[in-house]
Amino acid sequence: MAVTPDHKGYWFVASDGGIFAYGYAGFFGSTGGQPLPGAIVGMAATPDGKGYWLVGSDGSVYAFGDAGNFGSMGGAPLNKPIVGLATDPVGGYYEVASDGGIFAFGGAAFHGSTGSLSLNKRLLGITVTDAGGYQIVASDGGLFSFGDASFDGSMGSSPLNRPIVGMA
Repeated sequence: MAVTPDHKGYWFVASDGGIFAYGYAGFFGSTGGQPLPGAIVGMAATPDGKGYWLVGSDGSVYAFGDAGNFGSMGGAPLNKPIVGLATDPVGGYYEVASDGGIFAFGGAAFHGSTGSLSLNKRLLGITVTDAGGYQIVASDGGLFSFGDASFDGSMGSSPLNRPIVGMA
């Protein structure tokens, strides 16, 4: 799911790339019904809300509306599948893999990753700060901050009844 920058609409994306627009969110196209090398696992809106990106588990990026395609991990060997996508405020986007590998494209700056660490649980999401730092979260609630993103605590060492499934 992605929210429009003015918070007056949102999009849902299905694993085949079908897009469902609500409120003031515009429909700019989809990959629904097309053969894809990997299931769609993430979506991010452009800063003006007039486009969006979809990312597949293989790292392929699909740009719609005014979203530019700045590259992707599609076709490149990955240690683990891609699980999320986030927009960088200066133009570009980040892909995150389930092992915490971070891949920066366009104006997005790389500030580090957990790709070389042994993690307790898989990573599942990424958020980006207004200045371009980022945080990634694992299914056990572990949070990892990079760049100017602050660390204000996590659930990483706490027992959970169920796994974490997302972050905003």
